[in-house]
Amino acid sequence: MMESAPFNYRRVIIWIGRLVLGGIFLYAGYSKIFFPNRFFWPLAMLKFSVAANLSNFGFQVDSYKLLSPSGVNFVAHTLPFVEVLLGLLLLIGWRLKIWGTVVTLLLAGFVAAVTRAYLLHMDINCGCFAAPEPVSIKKILEDCIFLLLALLMTVFAFRESRQPHPWSAVEKSHA
Repeated sequence: MMESAPFNYRRVIIWIGRLVLGGIFLYAGYSKIFFPNRFFWPLAMLKFSVAANLSNFGFQVDSYKLLSPSGVNFVAHTLPFVEVLLGLLLLIGWRLKIWGTVVTLLLAGFVAAVTRAYLLHMDINCGCFAAPEPVSIKKILEDCIFLLLALLMTVFAFRESRQPHPWSAVEKSHA
């Protein structure tokens, strides 16, 4: 008989975390890169322009008043692509300990930035997806739930990596 079942609560949390967070990160990055820019919607040339969409995201990043102009430019042009990559890596499940840790740290940064903006009564768009959504307590709680899921997924991935996989574990024979 195998020592551990193929599915236990840790593996279920890991799967849920991978699917939910992977999907959210993939959608968040994709929407920042490819969704039409709402500021220039009458102009057909700029409607699907990636550069215009990233520039618009740069305005959202700058509204937090946390980074220098070069830092805003760097974040605006790299974060959406990093989110897509992290979403894909979570869905694939390759090197989950590493990418789970990166996602957890990134979500902790998001929670800190959104909480700071809320406490300073900044009337800004959170910048999470392409649709405008104001910074609110609802957004903070939503991000905290995602952070908790990412933290559980990462901790359980580290714990599961210390144990042999149940399908490859050698069965003990009882004579």
